[in-house]
Amino acid sequence: MSAIALVSTPLANVPGRTVVREHTSVLPDNRLSYAAFAAAYLVGHGAAALNHRSAPLLDLPGWLPTGLLATGLVVGTTASIVAATRAQRQGPAAEVLTGKLLGLAWAIGFTALFLAITGITHTLAMPQLQGLLWPTGSGLVVGLVYLAEGAARRNTLHFGLGSWLALTSTAALLLPGSGTFWVLALAGGGGYLLAVLLEHRRLTTAR
Repeated sequence: MSAIALVSTPLANVPGRTVVREHTSVLPDNRLSYAAFAAAYLVGHGAAALNHRSAPLLDLPGWLPTGLLATGLVVGTTASIVAATRAQRQGPAAEVLTGKLLGLAWAIGFTALFLAITGITHTLAMPQLQGLLWPTGSGLVVGLVYLAEGAARRNTLHFGLGSWLALTSTAALLLPGSGTFWVLALAGGGGYLLAVLLEHRRLTTAR
């Protein structure tokens, strides 16, 4: 469950000698987070696709898709924070700083997204665009933060998932009607489900 980072530093008063200091870096377990996000995408965006006003397949209350999505996102975000906090407590100081900066990246990213969507919809006088821009924009922000975290922690799974989410979330805007939400549900949710399996293998291999 842990990876070992070795750092060589000069041994005091002994020229040319070095001593190896061992730091234990605990790998965050993202399985619960990935599973919660997968459920949020599949159920939340799936319900939005089925209930889309252009050709509704189910007559659902308007608040239900958003509520299901929000619940899954809250659970997934909380699980991510808990996993990262546990890893930071046992890691070197540099990793603690990395975790804090990545936490700020989440806050800054979603604040910027809020300002962008609010500005666009206000300037164009089209508040209905929020129902399209928030789901796709959120996927883009999450994907970009995953890219940054994957690069900082040298986690190729996180980096790959972030790439997938960023590309599919923005590509979904090219499709009309409920197509956007079907892409978010199937591509995003499917990506998270695959990540759960790959994360299990990654942690098992690292033990």
